[in-house]
Amino acid sequence: MSTHAGPRLALGLLIASALLLAVGACVGSTGWQSPWRMGEDPIAWQIVRDIRLPRTLGAWTAGALLGLGGAVAQGLFRNPLAEPFLLGSASGATLAVALGLLLIGAPAAASLASASWLARLGVTGLAFVGALAGVLLTLALARGAQHTLRLLLAGVIVGYVLGAAKDLVTLASPDILQSLQIFMLGTSGFVGWDGCALMAAALALCLLAALALARVLDGLSLGEATAHSLGLPLAQLRAALVAVLALATGTAVAQTGLIAFVGLAAPHLVRSAIKVRHGWLLPLASLMGAVLLLAADIGARWLLAPQELPVGVLTAVLGGSYLLWLMHRGQVRAR
Repeated sequence: MSTHAGPRLALGLLIASALLLAVGACVGSTGWQSPWRMGEDPIAWQIVRDIRLPRTLGAWTAGALLGLGGAVAQGLFRNPLAEPFLLGSASGATLAVALGLLLIGAPAAASLASASWLARLGVTGLAFVGALAGVLLTLALARGAQHTLRLLLAGVIVGYVLGAAKDLVTLASPDILQSLQIFMLGTSGFVGWDGCALMAAALALCLLAALALARVLDGLSLGEATAHSLGLPLAQLRAALVAVLALATGTAVAQTGLIAFVGLAAPHLVRSAIKVRHGWLLPLASLMGAVLLLAADIGARWLLAPQELPVGVLTAVLGGSYLLWLMHRGQVRAR
């Protein structure tokens, strides 16, 4: 690999991000709007400042978190098909949101009284708490992060169990289905400046921690025996990687709902372009995820304007098609 390949790809992704951020500020419910006309209309500029810009930046930041989470998950489980939601964060977040909607919408006085703190916490807070609870339940079931295979199996089990619990909640109260569907299909439409700041802080923290653990992921990619021979305390370092994965995924899910395939496809796209170690793969996958989700979010707003597509559906269609193409070419293999 050329020593300049990583910086060149990073520069290209940053340029693409800047262009997409500019386009995102000009695309709304009515489609494309000229920036010169917006400058002459104070109401249009207020819409850009208060709605489009935070939404666009929020989509970029959420994509960066998911891309980073995907790179960490694939390195941790040594499997290119691993994705950020493997540890039960998605199912935990969905169940928490379903329970919150059920309690807030319940007619009983006791439920309404208990729902006051739920209303203050909000959907994003419930989703974040649920995502972290799902990961903690997975860790408890796997008895820590010492064994990768046990952790992976525990995450699958927790995902199925919490998903079934969510289905029971929706069966008990079908009127929450419409609100829950918005969360499950994914959207950046409700991200404000506070959400952008929260995701940016989580991204900075997770990226710094992941880069500090990049050598661990490089060691794990060579096998656990090799990682042990390097003198790495794998149990503690795996727990740190799980914490990074949980924080990145939980923060993104809390703000934008369940958006599929971004975390799975972003590391693949980086690896298909250049061969790098995790010191470069982690930030590049983060940038790639940001570009992918922001491009999908702009497309979701623009394709059928004034009607808007759920961005999670668009990423699933495009990401799934890309992975099917990779599998057809024989480039996706479990290690």
